[in-house]
Amino acid sequence: MKNNKATPKKTVKVGLHPRNKHHGRYDIDALVKALPELKRKVTLNPKGEQTVDFSDPEAVLTLNKALLAHHYQVRFWDIPKGYLCPPIPGRADYVHRLADLLDTTDNTINALDIGTGASCIYPIIGATDYQWHFTASDVDPISIKVATEIAKLNPHLSKKIVPRLQKNADNIFKGVIHEGEYYHLTLCNPPFHKSLKDAEQGTKRKADNLAKNRAKRGSEAMNKKGLPIKPTPQGLNFGGQKAELWCPGGEEAFIKNMAQESALFKQQVGWFSTLISKKENVAPMQKVLNKLGASEVKVVEMCQGQKISRFIAWRY
Repeated sequence: MKNNKATPKKTVKVGLHPRNKHHGRYDIDALVKALPELKRKVTLNPKGEQTVDFSDPEAVLTLNKALLAHHYQVRFWDIPKGYLCPPIPGRADYVHRLADLLDTTDNTINALDIGTGASCIYPIIGATDYQWHFTASDVDPISIKVATEIAKLNPHLSKKIVPRLQKNADNIFKGVIHEGEYYHLTLCNPPFHKSLKDAEQGTKRKADNLAKNRAKRGSEAMNKKGLPIKPTPQGLNFGGQKAELWCPGGEEAFIKNMAQESALFKQQVGWFSTLISKKENVAPMQKVLNKLGASEVKVVEMCQGQKISRFIAWRY
């Protein structure tokens, strides 16, 4: 009797992907050349190396603008205050690891980004590095408006990124994948928390961890005058709106819903995928996918320094 259960394949990728443009320390001089305004945010770490203060939201936003200008030829990129400002190297790694799954000879790759956010970061990376064509969906009209502006004002992105509003917050693929469309892959950075309170507590933990790491180094980051940089009161370079940070049931409920909806679109998608922040959510997701009849499931753990992230990918 044939066993229809997909055997999950788990791999651990240590370090950034070979094609990732962000290996090693940031080349601050090159970034300043690409975006001169970054110079005002450059500081020195205890070793005397150039860096930026990662507890300063404005510094992180400016760094992202410089990274996108230098590595991805993005001349216009900005996000509204309070929206999620993503760490670009890690986001890029997810895109590159997904690219390794493709086994097609198609000249045009169509990708779907679920919850693209105002940053539109995955489509920017995928369209620039791989020439993929993206549908970038989100439930937030402001995110869609900003993502549309980013695509429109950067000529190399304008014909490769089409933002699309998800009108029903209870749906993921429904209403976004249209009849007759085919996507080689989907990707997603799902909401992590179950409530606004949980999201606020998570942000506080991140801010506390920044302070602890600073203390472990035995010194504060220094500005150009050699004076210690004090963290901003909020220190919320993480940012994020409701749809970006939390949803009823949190990540577990969101990805379960994604798995169940994916079965409805198995003829229109090659690989489905999503990041999973909580390791304990991996096994239940695998169980759901097996019940749905997924033919192949892969769990890829990505280790960047001390941080471990992961995504799960499946197809029917």
